[in-house]
Amino acid sequence: MMADTGSDEVAVIGNIDLTPGEIENNMKNTMGEKGTVLFRKMEINVAEAEKRTVKNAVNMQEIYTVYLIETRPADAASEGTNSTPDSLWRRYSEFEILRNFLLVTYPYVVVPPLPEKRAEFVWHKLSADNMDPDFVERRRVGLENFLLRVASHPILSTDKIFFAFLTEENGWKEMVFETGFQAKADSRLKALNATFRVKNPDKRFAEMKHYGDELQSVISQLLRVRARVADRLYGVYKVHGNYGRVFSEWSAIEKEMGDGLQSAGHHMDAYAASVDDILEEEEHYADQLKEYLFYTEALRAVCRKHELIQYELEMAAQDLTTKKQQQEELATGTVRTFSLKGMTSKLFGQETPEQREAKMKVLEGQIQEGEDSLKEQNTECDVFVKGAWSDIERFKDQKNHDLKEALISYAIMQISMCKKGIQVWTNAKECFNKM
Repeated sequence: MMADTGSDEVAVIGNIDLTPGEIENNMKNTMGEKGTVLFRKMEINVAEAEKRTVKNAVNMQEIYTVYLIETRPADAASEGTNSTPDSLWRRYSEFEILRNFLLVTYPYVVVPPLPEKRAEFVWHKLSADNMDPDFVERRRVGLENFLLRVASHPILSTDKIFFAFLTEENGWKEMVFETGFQAKADSRLKALNATFRVKNPDKRFAEMKHYGDELQSVISQLLRVRARVADRLYGVYKVHGNYGRVFSEWSAIEKEMGDGLQSAGHHMDAYAASVDDILEEEEHYADQLKEYLFYTEALRAVCRKHELIQYELEMAAQDLTTKKQQQEELATGTVRTFSLKGMTSKLFGQETPEQREAKMKVLEGQIQEGEDSLKEQNTECDVFVKGAWSDIERFKDQKNHDLKEALISYAIMQISMCKKGIQVWTNAKECFNKM
């Protein structure tokens, strides 16, 4: 079986079953501690990956990968002490559970994505097998980056479950599931319904959701182009190996020119062999782009959650308006809108004063409950918007910085590759001059 099969998958787009007061307190407690995020207190590394084999429920062998998380106090390094780090092993599926928990608990946060579970947008000479050592190594780097992203986030870094994930070998899953986060997860159907039925969407969130769609499209295209370029580059490098073979064969039949041809052939062979390391290095730059490809879904999840809150707010307001209209109709004895109930009253007689008074009392109670609920939902929406927009602004700054650095590094790598090609042919020219 493939790695991490049978994991606890949770389809989540975000949820917020906390009360507005709990949300606001959570935000205040965490936003006020930006200077003491976990990243400043603890060193976090995903030091290595290891394949393991176990017997599953049907007595078949299951091969999976685990990752070693090492942590130590940050002040230990600053003081020059070499304390042994605390360590524990985690499967990729456990990272998924952690992220799904964060999505549900902090729906107003653009939660950092996990690295891909299976390779996407790869050039055809590179293995897409998720058990391939090179892919596992890149995923190890990606998982470490995920932990560092969470640990440096002003809100997520203070979460107790996240700290337990890093430090508790056993019992961590039980702690997570005891929170009941799975039951709080909004269904995709519910969110889709809100998307199409909300009457007054917030323009800022609508534009941000559209931006997320466009960013995903652009990065996907960029990764596809990069994969095609890598394929062609691989071919160009490997063809230089043919130069090496031809020069070597030619040198065997030449006396005066033989040494020069043989040396030029060696340069071509070395050039052809170097492409594997170069393109493996390029995959790390591609992984940086992929991170933001996956970030776009987290960004859209925040926008969808706002749509859902807005839709529920509109439904509550509409229900309250209907109740007040019913109250007015009972008080005046007139029916403004056509209804089956109104027709029945005309055919079979009006309600008695006692019946009308009883219904009025019921409606008064429902209206009061509706007003209280609407006020609470308005507060919830305001708190969500404040927290979400603050985190979106933080994410935009991070994105601009990271993508700029990634593109510059990629350009520098391409320049270096071109210089290497020029150097190879310069060396070949010198060999030819000596013939």
